[in-house]
Amino acid sequence: MAASRAALTRDSLRVRIVVQKVRLAGTEYRVIRPAGPLRNGALYKAGSHYEMYVDRTDGRRIGTLWLLAARSPRSLVYLPMRATPPVPGIGVDGERPLDLLLAPRTAPLRPSRWKRIRACLRAANAARELHTAGVPERDLPDLDADYVVPDDPKQADEFLLRKDVYAETLLLTGGAAAFREGAKEIFAVTKYGPPRAATSLYIPGACNYHVCRPLYDWGLDPLHMSEWEQLHVEFCPRWTR
Repeated sequence: MAASRAALTRDSLRVRIVVQKVRLAGTEYRVIRPAGPLRNGALYKAGSHYEMYVDRTDGRRIGTLWLLAARSPRSLVYLPMRATPPVPGIGVDGERPLDLLLAPRTAPLRPSRWKRIRACLRAANAARELHTAGVPERDLPDLDADYVVPDDPKQADEFLLRKDVYAETLLLTGGAAAFREGAKEIFAVTKYGPPRAATSLYIPGACNYHVCRPLYDWGLDPLHMSEWEQLHVEFCPRWTR
């Protein structure tokens, strides 16, 4: 398989989106989602961890949507990843496909309302606005920089992600810094994955070249590794055309 050598450009941080508004229980929700389906971007619950698989093209779309979430304090960013065709070799050991929802802390969302909001988005008569959204290159952190949480408690709070799973969706609530750091790891995988895939045999989930990054760790109990969860992203060569 030939490596994709396309460099990251300004157009890499642009994405076609659909914007919809839903009013529920007296609150209006503004929801952003990709305009076209994610054909090579999938999310699974695998044991105690959450595994995301991306190729270069959809990985960049997903990373840009994470950056957009950091810039959209009043909007929810919805990635309907359950509709993605299954990743080869994944799903045979009980992995469960999930959608992803990014919710800034300033967006007033109760996780229990998400199922009803999603149903309104899918209604045949639901209004939809089509846009092209872009974020400046400066929003994307250095792909090789270490993940460093500030000592100041208020600044450190921006790096925290709260996790909920509801209605077959992983809901992540956090500050702008947390979404930018997540985008950094996704873009890093799309940069380093294709060259390795071109020169090494790919086996899904194996460690033959396994270009991956952790997006976030939830330490439920620091003394027991079994009570630890991670959101993890792995490069996977394009599996759907």
